[in-house]
Order: sequence, then C-alpha cells, then structure tokens
Amino acid sequence: MIACYVKLLATTSRTFLVPIMKAPEPLQSAIGSAYLCMRAIDEVEDHPGLPDDIKERLLLEITHRLRAADVDSKANLFDSLFQPFEQTLPEVTLKLGELMRVAPPDIRSEVIQTTADMAEQMAAWSRRGWNLHTREDLDLYTFDVAGRVGLLLSKMWKWFENITTSEEEAIGFGRTLQSVNILRNRNEDALRGVDYFPDGWEMSDMMGYARTQMELADRYMTRLPRGASYDFCILPLALARETLDALDNGKEKLSRTDVMKIVATCYK
Repeated sequence: MIACYVKLLATTSRTFLVPIMKAPEPLQSAIGSAYLCMRAIDEVEDHPGLPDDIKERLLLEITHRLRAADVDSKANLFDSLFQPFEQTLPEVTLKLGELMRVAPPDIRSEVIQTTADMAEQMAAWSRRGWNLHTREDLDLYTFDVAGRVGLLLSKMWKWFENITTSEEEAIGFGRTLQSVNILRNRNEDALRGVDYFPDGWEMSDMMGYARTQMELADRYMTRLPRGASYDFCILPLALARETLDALDNGKEKLSRTDVMKIVATCYK
C-alpha cells in the first residue's frame, strides 16, 4: 500500500493493521482498500455529532455514487458530497474516493459493490434508529455490517489463492468479530443511545451468540491452507476469542501486553 494510506490504516485500526501489513501484494492493497472504505462509511454510521437523518442521507448518496462508479472512477467522486462536512467527518471518510482506488483493478469492483451494499444497509439501520428487538434483527444487522465482509474476504481468497470457502462459515467469521465488538463496546454504545442486544437479552445471551458464530469461524479456518489468507484471518479471530474469554472472566478488555502475546503466538 502507498505510505500515506498505511499511516491512515495505523490511525484507524489496531486489530487489522498487523495482518494487513503482513499480507503480500497485491492482496495487501486489496484488503487495505476494503478495510478503509468500510471504516469510512462506519465513521458516518457511528458519528456522535451527526443527526440520524443526515447520516441516512449521506449513506444513501454514498451508495448511489458507488453504484454509479467503475474501476476507473476518479478519486474526487465524493468531494462535493463531503465538502459541507469537511470539519466534521474524519480523514478516512473524506478520502473514500481515493481509498477505493487503492484496490487492484481486477478486484476493485468487488470492494466498491460491497461498500455500496453496506452503506445502503447502514442507512436503513440509521432510519430505524439501530433498534434491534429480536434474534432475527441481530442476525440481519451482523450480516449487513460484518457478514458481508466475510463474503468479500472469501472472494479475495478465491482471487488471490484460488481457495473456495463456505458462505455460511464466511458469514460466521464476520459475525464473530462483530458480536465480540458489540459485547466489548456495549457501555460506549449506550452513551450514544444505541443497544444492539435484542429485547430481554443479557450478556450471557450475547456471549452464547458469539460462541455459536465462533464455531462457524473455526470451521472456516480449517478450509484455509497455510498461506496469505490463513495468516490474515488468524489474528482477528484469536483476538476475538481471547476478548470473549476475558469478558467471561469479568475483564473489560485485553491489555496491551495480552494483545502483544497473542500477536506473537499467531505469527511465531
């Protein structure tokens, strides 16, 4: 990846920085572009200073422009849309047009399409006020914002290493990471009036949901031979597993020392 985008990646992710930087090119640029594009729209969805109606409008317009884009679309695709929000939106969002062009041309359309689909669904959830009431609502939300990522990664494994994986297990991999994030960030989400727990669910219920998804993620890993795809997936899943265990034992999060040990174990 180009150096300026590596710096941007380093400021937006602790979990994915290491596995992305360990990936060989052109896979590194493909995954890096996808991660940053999705982080760009996620920053709109989660922005504490934007009203929900503005979030919905921005996300729908992002969807429209992405769906009209092609692999040769210009980096300034979103400049006019974001100009009124230059002092509000973070750098990663303002650079969305540049970030989608980081992906290699022969996989770029998949990155663009997945980002468009996610932005459209984020707009719908913004319209609903992120109200989840049932297990079905939770399944839909975790698919929209994470299961789609699992499916995109599987397309990248096919593109780069000709590896075929199960769609159900790929979705489970994404849902595992998202459900652990929901658990880890529940108090923080509550401060902005958002609760992703279905009605009547306690921590133990969401823990059970996350562990069920992790069983699918573990099966997903068994289909990945040792190589670039496996090396990318192993660390996020290990961090999710250890975070879930820590929460189960009453800890709020992993310490920096814990994280460094997990990284060392994954890449020894």
